[in-house]
Amino acid sequence: METADVARIFKASGTAPTVALAGEPPFSTRPELIGTFGMVTSSHWLATASGMAILEKGGNAFDAAVAVSFALHVIEPTMCGVGGEAPMIFCDGKTDKIHVISGQGTAPGLASIDAYQNLGVDIVPGAGLLPAVVPGAFDGLMTLLRDWGTMSVAQVLAPAIDYARNGYPISGRVCATIAGLQELFTDHWPSSGAVYLPGGNAPAARSRFTNQTLADTFERLVKEAEASAGNREAQIDAARDAFYRGFVADAIDDFASNNEFLDTSGERHGGFMRGDDLASFETSVEAPVSLEYGDYTVFKMGPWSQGPTLLQQLSILKNFDIAVMDPDGAEFVHTVAEATKLAFADREKFYGDPKFVDVPMDRLLSDAYGKDRAALIGHESSGGIRPGSIPGYGGPVIYGLPDGSRVMVEDDGGTAPVGLSKAVAIATGDTVHLDIADKDGNMISVTPSGGWLRSSPVIPSLGFQLSNRGQIFTLDEGSPGAIEPGKRPRTTLSPGFANRDGKPYMAFGTPGADRQDQWALQFFLRHAHHGQNLQKAIDAPTFNTDHFPGSFYPKQAKLRSLNVEGRFSKETVADLESRGHEVVHGEDWSQGRMTAVAKDGEFLKAGASARYMQTYAAGR
Repeated sequence: METADVARIFKASGTAPTVALAGEPPFSTRPELIGTFGMVTSSHWLATASGMAILEKGGNAFDAAVAVSFALHVIEPTMCGVGGEAPMIFCDGKTDKIHVISGQGTAPGLASIDAYQNLGVDIVPGAGLLPAVVPGAFDGLMTLLRDWGTMSVAQVLAPAIDYARNGYPISGRVCATIAGLQELFTDHWPSSGAVYLPGGNAPAARSRFTNQTLADTFERLVKEAEASAGNREAQIDAARDAFYRGFVADAIDDFASNNEFLDTSGERHGGFMRGDDLASFETSVEAPVSLEYGDYTVFKMGPWSQGPTLLQQLSILKNFDIAVMDPDGAEFVHTVAEATKLAFADREKFYGDPKFVDVPMDRLLSDAYGKDRAALIGHESSGGIRPGSIPGYGGPVIYGLPDGSRVMVEDDGGTAPVGLSKAVAIATGDTVHLDIADKDGNMISVTPSGGWLRSSPVIPSLGFQLSNRGQIFTLDEGSPGAIEPGKRPRTTLSPGFANRDGKPYMAFGTPGADRQDQWALQFFLRHAHHGQNLQKAIDAPTFNTDHFPGSFYPKQAKLRSLNVEGRFSKETVADLESRGHEVVHGEDWSQGRMTAVAKDGEFLKAGASARYMQTYAAGR
């Protein structure tokens, strides 16, 4: 063959084209992953790698989810912990049925409105022992492993034990948080300082960090599981017994009963938690709530979480032509933000643990109610908190303002003062998230959180701290979120799932407290209406509002607030400001850490946010 012919034949395989080829996706920070074997996404690349290893060893998506969650408990101590919670929503590939496991702890038996008021506390503190609820994550994850997984306790805990015993590169964000807590840990919570201030100082970013006591705890749980003479399921139940009725429960009882620590009330208090609270705890396995939205059916947890707010927002937005709106334009941002305000006002008035509160979910998710709420959205930003009215349901909506005053929303939309609070604003912890799909059609979304470093002191014999999720409870009589023994706080944690054309399609979610069902909604709308693939929709600029009572201490509302990422144009910001929004034009990549997995025909797909340079997806 002539040289010229050879050159002609091989010319096409030379330098890659500088323009996109037909059928290629638009630019995104990372590729949308596509494969057939399995996909794992999580808030940290080490946890993602651990989950992928489980799949490669023959485990299913549920085994991997348990391993990833426990790994995150070790390597993200400012975001989640063993003493926290892990709500989850998932599809069983054998049946295509969607399930929810609560994984959310409950208020101790000694905790009541009177008990707090007798201490002179007017808002449940945001840190310390008083806001502690029963650790729900362990029971939830063991229930998933036992009833839907295939592996042993030892197998799924192996990555977490390795990170705790042999170390991991601790992130700069975690180190900065520990440095900010150094005075608290040194002067008031010395058991936390013993673990997280090696040599008396915060660890250096990317240094190798261990938690030997936590490794001991995990290894003892494995040992007690393997001491059971029964099968795999019996071993898992033995581990649960060791946690809720054995050495872990005993240590928690002793720590909460016999210590007092500084909390955000400015005083030292002990805790209400006792061993009996753990012994009587069992996570809930329940059906999700859902909403039909075009070709999709979207599933969320019940109103013991804020999850239905995403469904309510969709119900409102059905009444607008979202598809014709520029997803980075002012009309889209304004319309979605106003729907958010309305849904979250309803959250505060109606939502609570259905085991204690009658929540009118059918009415709240009805087309008629959504249409009525949509009619309240005009061209201008709304200035008041506007919950709906459903006779016989709901309770008072009370929120704080930066000056310390507390006000109640009246029936006519006005407000009335209800006193002052001693509360001061504090930084809280954050949350992690994971989504996993396997080749057998199993898909799961989990949002581990709670038990943060700044939630309460480390229990010295266990190496972890308790959740402060109880701060979401109110001390307001008649409120659906008022504290009661055995009740779940109306959690912010909100994993999501969606079917498309009647078939299981996507698991998705993000950390972010009250913002979770804002960022997840924006991701979903851009994917469903604007044809953006998983990664592109995750990368798209996000926004959020705090125009409602915050879930966390001190439960303030920032009326008309609208925080937008810096990639929104100045023209869009100017338009939003002209409508009355109080806009904060933030950093370019500052909001949300979305992840998602999908089963699209014969392929599995995944995406993960590049924000904070930590969240990662892996798959093949």
